[in-house]
Amino acid sequence: MGRYRVLIKPSAVKEIEAIGRKKDRQRIVGRIKRLADDPRPADCQKLSGRDLYRVRQGNFRIVYSIEDDRLIAIVVKVGHRRDVYRSRS
Repeated sequence: MGRYRVLIKPSAVKEIEAIGRKKDRQRIVGRIKRLADDPRPADCQKLSGRDLYRVRQGNFRIVYSIEDDRLIAIVVKVGHRRDVYRSRS
């Protein structure tokens, strides 16, 4: 398996920047970088009813999609575990 490119949607960048503690932000960014080597690590879960995956980083969740044909992982949402799955419609 080749190395994946990791793209982060602008809305997800804002969500990361809004996280209060610098240490939490650094851990989340590190976890996102590791997705390039393995977009489906042992602790990832596929979200039911969607083509999305999630990994945990402390109390935060990183939700992303994977395009295997293009070797891309796209981070679509980052947030606290109590809020990240709620839709804003």
